[in-house]
Amino acid sequence: MNFTTNSNGTSDGFCLVRSVEKKMNIKGVPYLDLILCDKSGEINSKLWDYKEDIHGIYESGDLVKIRGTITQYNGADQLRIDKIRHVNDLDNVDMSRFVPTAEYEGKMMLDEIYAVIEKVKDEDLKRLTYSIIKDSEEKLLFWPAAFKLHHAMRGGLLYHTLSILRMAQSVCKIYPSVDSDLLFCGVILHDICKIDEFDVGSAGIVTSYSVKGELLGHLVMGAMKIAEKAKQLGISQDTATLVEHMIISHHGTPEFGSAIRPMFLEASILSQLDTLDATIFEIESAAGAVKEGEFTPRQWALDNRKLFNHARKPLETKAKLD
Repeated sequence: MNFTTNSNGTSDGFCLVRSVEKKMNIKGVPYLDLILCDKSGEINSKLWDYKEDIHGIYESGDLVKIRGTITQYNGADQLRIDKIRHVNDLDNVDMSRFVPTAEYEGKMMLDEIYAVIEKVKDEDLKRLTYSIIKDSEEKLLFWPAAFKLHHAMRGGLLYHTLSILRMAQSVCKIYPSVDSDLLFCGVILHDICKIDEFDVGSAGIVTSYSVKGELLGHLVMGAMKIAEKAKQLGISQDTATLVEHMIISHHGTPEFGSAIRPMFLEASILSQLDTLDATIFEIESAAGAVKEGEFTPRQWALDNRKLFNHARKPLETKAKLD
């Protein structure tokens, strides 16, 4: 986090409220439990002895100015907030400084995806993929791919999708037996219902899961969307079923949310590439946050491993697409 450190050890800065929850301590006194973030990262924060009439009311997506003290809790930084207020016009703050954003503009990424769809030879798969992407185009231009983990940024959903699509294109060059039309369709549509799974604020980051997101999840909703669109377009059930299977199996195993394991080649490739892209992003993000020669804290999303920054090459938090 890009805070200014004062001579008395406190820190000042502007940041975005990623999440906020009002809680009670063991004495029954309310406090706020917040995740504050900017483009450099995020920090768990506490506002003890919270009084609504004094401190104000805060929601996910609010831009705030804070003063507080950074301490260590369970091996990670935590901010104890002394003062907090909403940003006002006099602060002259640019929102884009505080929202993690994909390195490339949404329209550029979407145009490249459309170019791949245009080259699909199977007309049913082409029509199915194009129609669903077109229906979702407005949200896709800025939608994030996750709440907290990989590609949890403005434009992250397209960023993640295009990264996998480029890897899939390389796989098809090496293994000509792969049905590229089917693989590309599955890749492009595999996370499409994240636009229904999350509630996303104007800043382009997830504020919460939607009711349908909590109850169904994007894999089930994605398969439902495929079935509905295929019926609407008159696409064969056999073709739709293959794509539906790729959607509901791409998390690999039931413990990670898949309804079933991948059961044909293109479904397995999609699942492996999805995991690879997410893993690369998580490792780069974590290792890039520590100094050369240092280890990260244990990363629960990566088998609770510590990661080492060898610094042989500069680590980027987002994969290069050029």
